[in-house]
Formats: sequence, structure tokens, C-alpha cells
Amino acid sequence: MKKLSSFNTFNFAAFAKDKDFQVTGVSKWLDFDTREELGTKVSTAITRDDTPYPQKDSEQVSNLYEKIDFKVSKGSTQVKIGDYVEPVNAVATVYGDFRNQLSVKCDDIKVVQRSSQTQQTTAHPTSQTTPTQPTKAMPTKTL
Repeated sequence: MKKLSSFNTFNFAAFAKDKDFQVTGVSKWLDFDTREELGTKVSTAITRDDTPYPQKDSEQVSNLYEKIDFKVSKGSTQVKIGDYVEPVNAVATVYGDFRNQLSVKCDDIKVVQRSSQTQQTTAHPTSQTTPTQPTKAMPTKTL
């Protein structure tokens, strides 16, 4: 049978739900054959993956630190390396010999606050200083 893959769908929203995507690069998105510019390619790494994957035996599965590119059809995308982003109206396609590659096209990309940035962080109690405790400078060694 032919063209069976055209009937497969991938739920990108469910896949992205418990993940953070951090920008690692921004470049032109070019058509492979014609080299025509189609938009912007925003390269990211998954820096948080709290997805509860099905596991068998004692297998541990995560997509943490996997790379994923977002192909943005909008002409100019104002993101910088280090930004946390999420795609707008993403459509993903699974491909590859082992069906382990993901192509993601989207209308736009927006900068978001990282999930862990929304939680208040507290320093370790021994690392905090109070106004009554003077801080001591560490001696420096000159070579």
C-alpha cells in the first residue's frame, strides 16, 4: 500500500505539554530543492521534559536535551539564543526509517517564560547572608 503515512496524525500539543524549548540557533528556512526562502528555522533543545512516557521493565525514557527545529512561515522572527519559546499553530509530521524524526511547521513562534522561572526559587539557607553577618572576601592568589 502507498501513502499510508498521510493518514497518520501527531498530537504536537500533547507532546509539547510538559516540555520547555530553549533556542539554540536561528537561520533561514530554505526549500530543499529550489533554495527559495520559506521563512525562519528556529533550532531549540528540550530543556525540561516532565512527560510521563509509557515504560516497560526498568526502562527510563526522556526527550531531555533532544534537538527540535521549528519552521516558522512568518517572515521575521524576533527570538534570541537562550529564549524559551513555543510554536503557534504547530503541525508536526513524524518521518524517517525508524519513525523517530519530527518535522514541525508553525505560523509563528512566541517567547515564553520558562516553567521553572514561574516557580519561586529559594537559596540554600547556609548560602544566605544577613545584614548582621559581614561577608569575607576570599584571598586571591597571584601567579
